[in-house]
Amino acid sequence: MAEVLKGAPCAKALTEDLAQRTNALKEKGVTPTLALLRVGERGDDIAYENAAVKRCEKVGIEVKKFLLPADAKKEEILSAIRTINIDESIHGCLMFRPLADKDIESAAARLLLPEKDVDCMTAGSLATVFSGGGAGYPPCTAEAVVRLLKYYDVPLAGRKVTVAGRSLVIGKPVSMLLLAENATVTICHSRTADLAAECRNADIVVAAIGKAKLLSKDFFKKGQIVVDVGINVDSEGNMCGDCDFDAAETIVSAITPVPGGVGSVTTAVLCGHVVEAAEKASARL
Repeated sequence: MAEVLKGAPCAKALTEDLAQRTNALKEKGVTPTLALLRVGERGDDIAYENAAVKRCEKVGIEVKKFLLPADAKKEEILSAIRTINIDESIHGCLMFRPLADKDIESAAARLLLPEKDVDCMTAGSLATVFSGGGAGYPPCTAEAVVRLLKYYDVPLAGRKVTVAGRSLVIGKPVSMLLLAENATVTICHSRTADLAAECRNADIVVAAIGKAKLLSKDFFKKGQIVVDVGINVDSEGNMCGDCDFDAAETIVSAITPVPGGVGSVTTAVLCGHVVEAAEKASARL
């Protein structure tokens, strides 16, 4: 049976390190602060908000909430962004997406300062991911994939990685982050001619297509490491990933569970971006 790569130990280690860095900042009079901008009352947004707040409390990060109704006008949302931009005590902003109005979401992304964009919603942050340098930060989940692999001492340099998924939230950015670690990356998607063969050819598979249990036993081979980023609900109403975990576990060397895998690390990475932003701001004082 495969080793199950749980996210909790990785998240704990990151949290402990970040708490030390936060204490060092507080000794200098700087309290790392995250702005949470939520429009409406979507259940998944609230669940992630609660998880993020709990992680921030463990690290010592202050949280300021900007809560707007679902029917908030464009100017109300942009006004909140402006407030966050000019408030020097706020080091990072997480705006819950998607918004119902894509034009408003795009306008908010253009307005937010990249240096306060801790979950890659701005063009400046995307440029950072693809260029390797800039003011922004990678998407938290994409970075969590790399953090989790490194925590479990999985070699990346020279390894063949198949990323199943091409979104700007996971697929494309995690591919760039893995390239930066000198992995050889193949990006696939739901319309790839023989997705199963591409996955079987890899040393590491990152599943991020967003379809429950799409990756069946035919997608895997012995010795592989599988990172499942999918968050889905199966026909029985249970949370599951993009991989058929039960089938894959009997074949591969290691696999992340859903829930309890990459998602557990994501909020720790979010906190890491806030602390880093605060450290940069402190250095400019």
